[in-house]
This record gives sequence, structure tokens and C-alpha cells, in this order.
Amino acid sequence: MKELVESIAKALVDHPDDVRVTELENGRSLTLKLEVHADDMGKVIGKQGRIAKAIRSVVNAAGANHNKRINLEIG
Repeated sequence: MKELVESIAKALVDHPDDVRVTELENGRSLTLKLEVHADDMGKVIGKQGRIAKAIRSVVNAAGANHNKRINLEIG
């Protein structure tokens, strides 16, 4: 999952070297924290959060295949 979020985020931002994803696993749930350069935050969130919502949808669909609940935090 970490690699999926990294590849999506790196495609969106101007500073791909500053993209960092950390994961914290608790049983059946997985929390992913996405950190990007301050100038790229708007590109990852999108207008009214549409891009962030789309990334969460893709990650949740991938997590369903692994029977995991995935929480994506962007910050």
C-alpha cells in the first residue's frame, strides 16, 4: 500500500523527492501518513478535497483485496 500511495503522490507533485509515506499497522487496520512539500499540499488535496478523496478511494479498494481497513492521513 505504501508504494501505491507514493507512486500516486509523486505523479502529482512538483517535488517528488519530498514525498514520504509512513505506515502504522494495527491488526486489520492500516494507517498511512502522506507527507509532501508545503508547496505541493494543494496539488495532493485538490479543489474541495477531490484528489485526496480519489486517492483514498483507490487505497481503500486495494485494501479490500487484502481484508484491511486503510486510513490515509495527508499532512
